[in-house]
Amino acid sequence: MGTMAPRHVLHGGGVVALLLLWLVPQGASAEDKATGRAHAAQPQEHASHNSIGLSDVVLVIQSQRNSFHARRAAERKVEILQRAAELGQGVPVVLLLHELSASERDWSILPLLPNLSATYGLSASWFLFIEEQTSISLAKLLQVLNRYQVQEEWFLGKSLHDNEPSIIHHYAFSEDPGSFSFPDPAAGWALSSLLLRRLAERIQHAQPKSDFTIDLKHEIALYIWEDGNGPKLSAVPEFCTESRENCATASTTYLPHCGSPVSRKEVFVAVKTCKKFHSERVPVVKATWEKDAGFIEYYSDVADASIPTINVGVPNTERGHCGKTFAILKRFLSKAVPKTDWLLVVDDDTLISLPRLRRLLRCYEAKEAVSLGERYGYSLLLNGYSYTTGGAGMVLSRPAVSMLVSSGCRCYDDDAPDDMVLGRCLTSLGVPITHSPLFHQARPQDYSETLEQAVSFHKHWNIDPVTVYKLWLQDTHPQDEL
Repeated sequence: MGTMAPRHVLHGGGVVALLLLWLVPQGASAEDKATGRAHAAQPQEHASHNSIGLSDVVLVIQSQRNSFHARRAAERKVEILQRAAELGQGVPVVLLLHELSASERDWSILPLLPNLSATYGLSASWFLFIEEQTSISLAKLLQVLNRYQVQEEWFLGKSLHDNEPSIIHHYAFSEDPGSFSFPDPAAGWALSSLLLRRLAERIQHAQPKSDFTIDLKHEIALYIWEDGNGPKLSAVPEFCTESRENCATASTTYLPHCGSPVSRKEVFVAVKTCKKFHSERVPVVKATWEKDAGFIEYYSDVADASIPTINVGVPNTERGHCGKTFAILKRFLSKAVPKTDWLLVVDDDTLISLPRLRRLLRCYEAKEAVSLGERYGYSLLLNGYSYTTGGAGMVLSRPAVSMLVSSGCRCYDDDAPDDMVLGRCLTSLGVPITHSPLFHQARPQDYSETLEQAVSFHKHWNIDPVTVYKLWLQDTHPQDEL
């Protein structure tokens, strides 16, 4: 991991932090420490403590390497620093996550903590993590943070919880899903310096229980909670998504407006299917979103003229579909199909809004190597890799497909997981895996955050897929018919 740039701001908070460390009993028992970490999640409003300024805050914008996201994050940083100068209560450290090291794993936050702790742990009182579209009222943020004792462990955010056991959370807390809270990343979330320093130490010898990073906000909350030995999330009403009068943070839409949508003739849609689903799943595609596709082909293990499907010469497999997907990549670059800027690969049980996708794609440069979708991670703490989940839909620019095909990357087996193999290959080629929370690997009821303007969902299990499409994905007033 690379070394962070030195802090070029006032260090007034460092004296406070060192005094507070001296005041903490060094001989506290394990039981005392556990009790302290799991204290009641209520700020001590009237406790006597030194107030903090913006120079005591490190603000991490969870930026991405893709040029569109890097540019938006840089603009947010400039805006924050300008407002801090106008406020005159100190200057925060503002970091862009994608610039902190060359490692793609930093988006999962936990690998980043040791570096944050070493560089800013003793000079800062708070670490605030926001997304590139999160706006901040710095004065109100200070009001919020000054309610909490900085010599204690605090985990602050807008509280979310599951309404029913969720597959993306491995059905955790299935007997009482609402009993465990985790932060809405769009509203931002904060760690006191004391907590971050302990987590930075712990992550070096105690890794998360799963090799997979699926839903970052939930997994971070679980790691911090530490089976009841660490603090739970403290809900902060001023951490908001929708802007209100007293909000310290607020968030704009995940579906930005970058101009008119790309033409439907610039997106080639590849649907992976097989014979046993020709009569069960393909009719759902035809009844919902197929009409919005400019170019679409169905790839199967048999040719079926009634759909029609194309037999790619790869037998159907029960697990992954790597062989089929690589055949699709090669066909996309061939003269057998129209030449388009973008390739979308979906499953036959993917539900998707192509008009929203085309609006989103206007934000990206088609001449760059782009891999876009819902990002998962595998073994990130051990130099693993990220990938876009196949069921949510995998979007690739033509340069990205060309790099994959010409690189020599191959499936180790036809039934290997195609999304993971593609992610590993793209990581080795230096192509960033770009995340959009508008893509969803599971069903709407498996998510607790706001789902307006979603691009995709996946699975027909225990739902009426046509109803789900009409409720969540169908636009009543399409913006264009390009």
